[in-house]
Amino acid sequence: MATIAQPETPSLYGKLTALAERALPMDALLLVQRLGIAAVFFQSGRTKVEGLFTIPQTTVDLFELEYALPLLPPKLAAYLAAGAEHLFPVLLVLGLLTRLSAAALLGMTLVIQMFVYPDAWPTHLSWAGLMLPLIALGGGRFALDRPIKIN
Repeated sequence: MATIAQPETPSLYGKLTALAERALPMDALLLVQRLGIAAVFFQSGRTKVEGLFTIPQTTVDLFELEYALPLLPPKLAAYLAAGAEHLFPVLLVLGLLTRLSAAALLGMTLVIQMFVYPDAWPTHLSWAGLMLPLIALGGGRFALDRPIKIN
């Protein structure tokens, strides 16, 4: 005699998982990732400038003494870093050129990891964890990339 299988009642864990999937859609997660990593880099960029965007000698000195990079003169490195830390976070907040912006900041993170703070890999790994999905998936529905079809 065959028995009719009863539908399985979802476990508490199954119910909570389903609730989390509904409450945390991918587009919202991508937005949080964009805002989170943008804040990290923008705040860092603001420490390198005075006023709107004046690079003080103290920033150049920092790139000469502590952030010394191979192949780049300290003054050029200071301007490039400060520029990148202002431009790409703004683009991420807007969700404009999301993949490119996240890739640029990931590249910057790799340079920092290799040449400036090699012992800070846990921090840099957490940054990469925010940027890699943005590179792979784009900015999501709440990004300007989508309506102008850059995604």
